[in-house]
Amino acid sequence: MHRWILRAILPALLVLPAWGQSPWQTIANPPPVIGADGLLHSATCSGYPGTDPDFRFWVRPGDPKKLAVVFDGGGACWDNLTCSNPFGSERLTFYAPDIPVSADPSRYGGLLDFSNPANPVQEWTVVAIPYCTGDVHLGSTDRRYRMIGHRDLPRSFTVRHRGYDNFMVVLDWITKNVPSGADGVSDLLVTGASAGGYGAAAHFPWLVQQYPQARLSVLADASQGVSTPDFDNGAEGRRNWNPQLAPWVFGPDPLAVPSNQLIRAGALAFPQARFAQFSHVQDSVQAGFYGYMKAFHGPAGNCRRVTPDWNQQMLATLTEDQAVLPNFRSYLLPGAAHTVIGDDGFYAASPAGPVFADWLGGMLGTGAASWEHAACPGCDVPLPCR
Repeated sequence: MHRWILRAILPALLVLPAWGQSPWQTIANPPPVIGADGLLHSATCSGYPGTDPDFRFWVRPGDPKKLAVVFDGGGACWDNLTCSNPFGSERLTFYAPDIPVSADPSRYGGLLDFSNPANPVQEWTVVAIPYCTGDVHLGSTDRRYRMIGHRDLPRSFTVRHRGYDNFMVVLDWITKNVPSGADGVSDLLVTGASAGGYGAAAHFPWLVQQYPQARLSVLADASQGVSTPDFDNGAEGRRNWNPQLAPWVFGPDPLAVPSNQLIRAGALAFPQARFAQFSHVQDSVQAGFYGYMKAFHGPAGNCRRVTPDWNQQMLATLTEDQAVLPNFRSYLLPGAAHTVIGDDGFYAASPAGPVFADWLGGMLGTGAASWEHAACPGCDVPLPCR
């Protein structure tokens, strides 16, 4: 899961420089805001013991009429065991509790490689939203957990599941600094990798509300939403996040929308927009989280082995979406890797046909490649249980 950070400190409100200038700029410790939902929101990371709770995000100024909003990934946590073991733990690791100072957006490739002329958003304005709350960007609550496996830390601790609040703070900055109206954004890409894919699929309606005239594209990378019913609706699952979804798209009860239905609900609500999902067919990270859900929040699936079980459910959902959504496409690659938009594979020759960067350009209407379902030979065939 890719992360971006730049250490320069700038004011919370920053006027974008002229088109063509492209340094990454940091918006550090933004103040509380009254969000687009009319409520007060403050930005924060998880507050896990010993970690930095400060929040920041980054902006790369470009063409003000073309805006890409990119949600970061970094695992998830929702119960005593998963929330007790963030990245950096000695054994199990489940989520990023803060924003590491070692990360830097200029170090990553793929969609963040603006030196590559094949980048379909090379000249766009880009806003990169970090992730440090364990709630796939959806949460709006503080939750108390019991510490498991760390005797040198408090017996109980609080995780600030405030990914939604962080987004509301970033959205406030975007609306004050990126022009709207007739002369505003004409093209809008909302995307994210891993946990960030859920943020993109869930929160794009708030951006559409601000930029209704923009041509919209939503891409979820390595976030297929294969989960168990108990995780989706049980007492110890995503309920612990108090997840927030735009009610005019997803309905009044966020828990009524299964994890794998976010893209479908969005595509049905915005038939003129374009929606897509990317996945490797044996993604070890997605399958690993599903395996934990199956073991502790089951039952689920038809296979005893986790990877084919996850693969069968992932492909079944993609097949259904392709059948009912004329504005939806998917892209499948072989193997157990995780994510593509920040990787070298973004520009690599592909057994699925078009290079992914070209395929995304076709989705955005900026390239010569056609935008059709793409899959490596055999990738759309479910794995057998044995």
